[in-house]
Amino acid sequence: MESSDTSVGRATLLIVVSALSFGSISVLTVLTTSAGVPLLTAMAWRYVVGAVLLGGVAQIKQIRSLPRRRIVQLMLIGGVGQALITYLSLHALEYIPVGPLAFLFYTYPAWVAVLAAIRRTERLTSIRVFALLLALTGVTIMVGAPTERLNPIGVMLALGSALLYSAYLPALEHVQDGIPALLSTFLLIVGAAISFAIAALFAGELLIPRGIAVWSNIVMLALVSTVIAFSALIKGLSVLGPVRTAIIATVEPFFTALLGALVLGNQFGAATLLGGVLIAVAVLVIEWSSARATATA
Repeated sequence: MESSDTSVGRATLLIVVSALSFGSISVLTVLTTSAGVPLLTAMAWRYVVGAVLLGGVAQIKQIRSLPRRRIVQLMLIGGVGQALITYLSLHALEYIPVGPLAFLFYTYPAWVAVLAAIRRTERLTSIRVFALLLALTGVTIMVGAPTERLNPIGVMLALGSALLYSAYLPALEHVQDGIPALLSTFLLIVGAAISFAIAALFAGELLIPRGIAVWSNIVMLALVSTVIAFSALIKGLSVLGPVRTAIIATVEPFFTALLGALVLGNQFGAATLLGGVLIAVAVLVIEWSSARATATA
């Protein structure tokens, strides 16, 4: 059998892979929408194509053996939960800049830890608090703490998306328990595909994009930012739990900044590098504390 520390190490790597995959969303979305594709169209096709890609390997025939309630819950988490998080974040950009939005959204690891402590599902140890502070400091250095007066509506929307995501992670961990990761991912993606397709239809934006470059970006969104991202998240989350998962996932904004510099020509300064180093240290602290807990158990 696989040892516990190996399992935790693999789960940590999966969450890093998931965060890196999610980190490509912004760049790929910018490339897609800058080609004239409406945002809702891009998101709808992202999830539709993702469902098609995953349907070939997810052994979807097993769905028949799942309780109908679990199927509905996974589709609702993917459809309603994911759609709301995306909507609140994008709507917040109408009131506040992207920097403050990122700062406010990436407070979610703290909310995950607080909610877990209140519900007594995970202990808030001193090592986890230290790792959390390191990760949040790294994010703050990268995106910059808000210094100007922010529109309260934008702040509420950004914090709302963070709070919703902090509830999304433990709910996902609970609902997918005992279900193969690829099958859970398939149901999540199908739920999101339905939600965004309906939203695009009502907005009059359910279009068929044209151009090889556009479809290449959509396929990358579907494969990397959706199929790989969600399946790795679910596999890692089932081992690590929401608190450790949330802290490790703070590597996402660093990779987003790096990819933006490489693909879009965005600036990549010393602050981004320093923030990334602090986040990496936080991940190593979490990994070390997990290995130590396993060794003393």
